[in-house]
Amino acid sequence: RGAWPGVGDWAVSAGHGGQAADRGTPSSSPGTPGQVRPRQEIAWSEKCRGPCPGSAMAPPRNVVKIAVQMRDAIPQLIQLDQAKPLAAVLKEVCNAWSLAHSERYALQFADGHRRYITENNRAEIKNGSILCLSTAPDLEAEWLLGGLQSGSREGRRESLQHLVLLVPDITFAREVISRDGLQRLGTIIEDGDDLGEVLALALRAFLELMEHGVVSWETLSIPFVRKVVSYVNMNLMDASVQPLALRLLESVTLSSPVLGQLVKSEVPLDRLLVHLQVMNQQLQTKAMALLTALLQGASPPERKHMLDYLWQRNLRQFIYKVEKTGPGRPLPTPPLSVSLSSHYGLGVLQNIIHSAAPLGDEMAHHLYVLQSLTLGLLEPRMRMPLDPYSQEQREQLQALRQAAFEQEGESLGAGLSADRRRSLCAREFRKLGFSNSNPGQDLERVPPGLLALDNMLYFSRHAPSAYSRFVLENSSREDKHECPFARSSIQLTVLLCELLRVGEPCSETAQDFSPMFFGQDESFHELFCVSIQLLNKTWKEMRATQEDFDKLREKLKPELMGLIRQQRLLRLCEGTLFRKISSRRRQDKLWFCCLSPNHKVLQYGDVEEGASPPAPETLPEQLPVADIRALLTGKDCPHVREKGSGKQNKDLYELAFSVSYDREEEEAYLNFIAPSKWQFDLWTDGLSALLGSPMGSEQTRLDLEQLLTMETKLRLLELENVPIPEQPPPIPPPPTNFNFCYDCSIAEP
Repeated sequence: RGAWPGVGDWAVSAGHGGQAADRGTPSSSPGTPGQVRPRQEIAWSEKCRGPCPGSAMAPPRNVVKIAVQMRDAIPQLIQLDQAKPLAAVLKEVCNAWSLAHSERYALQFADGHRRYITENNRAEIKNGSILCLSTAPDLEAEWLLGGLQSGSREGRRESLQHLVLLVPDITFAREVISRDGLQRLGTIIEDGDDLGEVLALALRAFLELMEHGVVSWETLSIPFVRKVVSYVNMNLMDASVQPLALRLLESVTLSSPVLGQLVKSEVPLDRLLVHLQVMNQQLQTKAMALLTALLQGASPPERKHMLDYLWQRNLRQFIYKVEKTGPGRPLPTPPLSVSLSSHYGLGVLQNIIHSAAPLGDEMAHHLYVLQSLTLGLLEPRMRMPLDPYSQEQREQLQALRQAAFEQEGESLGAGLSADRRRSLCAREFRKLGFSNSNPGQDLERVPPGLLALDNMLYFSRHAPSAYSRFVLENSSREDKHECPFARSSIQLTVLLCELLRVGEPCSETAQDFSPMFFGQDESFHELFCVSIQLLNKTWKEMRATQEDFDKLREKLKPELMGLIRQQRLLRLCEGTLFRKISSRRRQDKLWFCCLSPNHKVLQYGDVEEGASPPAPETLPEQLPVADIRALLTGKDCPHVREKGSGKQNKDLYELAFSVSYDREEEEAYLNFIAPSKWQFDLWTDGLSALLGSPMGSEQTRLDLEQLLTMETKLRLLELENVPIPEQPPPIPPPPTNFNFCYDCSIAEP
């Protein structure tokens, strides 16, 4: 194929057409197919906007200048008219090379996945694109599937290699599927005659075909799934096969509840734990992916049982710590050590978070899912108010009081009347920081419900000295400066649930897990224990009162939300370039949209590729903000609503938003596909602000949290009499060298 320097300027000198620079280059100009013309006549820069040398006028806007190459032939440099049917273009290209039966050929992009050019994606052809002439996808599919029936291993391997290269293209994939390609690949996988490269290639091709969403995962047979399970459970399996088998089982589990139950019953959790400890990072990632898929598909009681078992089998240590094994140092549990020693030998078990290799995005997402599902087990307690008729819960409240005010062996009010004992109990519960003499009324609030009681009990039992000191210290202060333990605990539990998103569904893309979560058991309760003591310390330093309890953050929020709103509207005034998505899912053109300086009109219009953003006054279209009815996002948007659940559409759902507006007494839509999640958050926040709705994006939450933290720290500095300058301090000059730089990617011994 060779290199093609300067294709954009039509200066071709490469590959098998290397002599073209001296004797001329073939042209596909109308009427002269294949004629050789001097090179100087076709040197035409794609940057030229006006009439070019040797031409009477500039080419029309729907004409692009491209190169077409074919093996053992001089490349063609042509002007492709995008309005001309693709079949006619193919016929002209074939005629230039004296090829008959143009219907047997197709055009492909020469780079990337070599996708076939169709009427649906031909708009992606730009000036300077390089295409190649190849066999039509139907004939190519027929030929490669025929090769799978070859009696020789080498013949099957070569066919599978070519198949794997082409199946990511939906056009080719449809041809393969229509010719029973999935069944033929399934036969190779089920037979398992070759457990090495041939099986790996067959699994990869099968996965690529299924992930196009043309065929449902639920159509797979039980014997086929069981065969794939056997590859996961097999010892001494080829390293390239098991990650693919795990990936296939993950997709099956997430897509089919029936087959997911089969996978859950056939793949032992201990086997996944084995895969999580190997040195193969890809195998680790796919094992974690299947593990989280199984957890997501389980019912809440099953999920709790599975997670309890995983923690007992030291999953937390495999994720966060390095366990050395060797003579005299047994593995965590006998069954697991038998599997590891027989399969992997002795050595150092591979830690996930602190591995020498950087943590991949996919593994980070699965760790986030594992964290989210584990924290989700707290949701029932968070949603459950205290039951005043529950003997167990009353005893827990009494245990909390006794741990603070009664010495071991003592009994409350021995010899006192029942009324006197009740009065003494009520007073001690108030000293604990409950707002009511009956503490059950405080714990009726949902959230945090009984989760707050669980946190308080954990603190009293696992840090009894700190608990007693907290309660006794505050009960002896002046009333206006005491920090109420119970009320603080309830508020803090609510805050922790919000920050950790307890009970919220897992995001499909999030990666923000906390390593601390995998660092120790009972991480939520441990985090509470640390936080409640820091809260008490901050309370004392601020000399806060109970009136300040809800004031500080809530008082700052309106002002800071105003700053965020102002920033969002400024970003909308600057404007953004968007891709225009047609009804056939083509990304045809760029268009620009911005908000007018007076915040009353959305201005928009098409722009050329590579052009700088236009001035707002030059944009031809306007949409008054007053005409906007509503803001729609994700699957509610009309331009993505009708599409299926393929992996390409999922990306669009997360970036799609629309505004509905009145147009001649009918509802119309202005549809957007944001270039990034950040831009999506900015625009949806800004439009929500214009419509008077809350700004509820993830970016707003992060910005507000950051501003609240900064503002709180600044006010704490004022309490310490630290002067805060009106102007920012000057930025110091850079150091003479950066020899002090530390490479954080290197794991410490």
